[in-house]
Amino acid sequence: MTQIKVVYTKYGGALHWNHPGTLLGEDDHGAWVSVPAGTLASKGAEPPVAWETAIVMLFPRDGWWTATFHTPPHPFEVYVDVTTVPLWRGGEVTMVDLDLDVILMRDGRLLLDDEDEFAEHQVTLGYPADVVARAQETARRLLAAVGHREAPFDGAHVPWFDRALPG
Repeated sequence: MTQIKVVYTKYGGALHWNHPGTLLGEDDHGAWVSVPAGTLASKGAEPPVAWETAIVMLFPRDGWWTATFHTPPHPFEVYVDVTTVPLWRGGEVTMVDLDLDVILMRDGRLLLDDEDEFAEHQVTLGYPADVVARAQETARRLLAAVGHREAPFDGAHVPWFDRALPG
């Protein structure tokens, strides 16, 4: 297992969420990363915050998204960021956060979040039309996949949690 840095930026290059993680391995879905409870994460230049629960993240090889699977009691079960394709350079994975988020709540509700931020950033950050279309299509497909528990949202993360969590 290798220590890595997870770095999200905003369109135009501004630093967004960033934190350390541990590369657990890869499978057909992509690369799996463990982030233990208590990990310090920063949003841009803001002071760091500690993650309250452990997570396992999935970075697909060619998908316009990243997924975070949360342990209880976190209210989110699955949180999928619509992003550019994750890029690996050395010990770092980077991607541009495109605002839209597909969230499966632990109580079963399925949400598409931050549509207002996405609309605002199309203007203020100058998203190109092809990026807008790709993000919208990705969000639509993710809503269906997460809602129907299609792979990799079908429990594919469980064996990776078993590797990451002690006991």
